[in-house]
Amino acid sequence: MPISANLDTQLDKSWENKSLSEVLGAPVSALAGVTDEDGKLLNQAFNIKTVSDLGKNKYFRAAYALTMLSDTGGK
Repeated sequence: MPISANLDTQLDKSWENKSLSEVLGAPVSALAGVTDEDGKLLNQAFNIKTVSDLGKNKYFRAAYALTMLSDTGGK
């Protein structure tokens, strides 16, 4: 059974009805609250161009893992 999720609240209105592959290939500004200028800064700092790049970035993944560990009482 395929897994799906309603991510409309996480996406800019113009990306709400796009496929997952389209969203992953989209500029980070496809995410709600992320501006084109934010995207430029992410590109300059971390070479992030797409939503997929952001999700796969080692620094963002490390920060996420650390916060999840903290939330579960890890040390």
